[in-house]
Amino acid sequence: MSAAFVLAAVSSAFAQGNGIGGITEATNMVTSYFDPGTKLIYAIGAVVGLIGGIKVYNKFSSGDPDTSKTAASWFGACIFLIVAATILRSFFL
Repeated sequence: MSAAFVLAAVSSAFAQGNGIGGITEATNMVTSYFDPGTKLIYAIGAVVGLIGGIKVYNKFSSGDPDTSKTAASWFGACIFLIVAATILRSFFL
């Protein structure tokens, strides 16, 4: 009877150790995705910046009085993407 109890206690201890290994593996997996994710966010920011630059240029060329508002909104979107990627990287890594 006591041998069965010891066997159950030992297998319970091994099961707890495996949970720590699983958490470590999940942490390594998540941190390995941050570099490609950060580069993806920077690439999206570059594309948004190019599109915004073209839109602002078209508005400026046509003499639209709302050009400064459009330029500020596109510029703000690009800055937000860059800052968000940097903050997320520094927060989680």
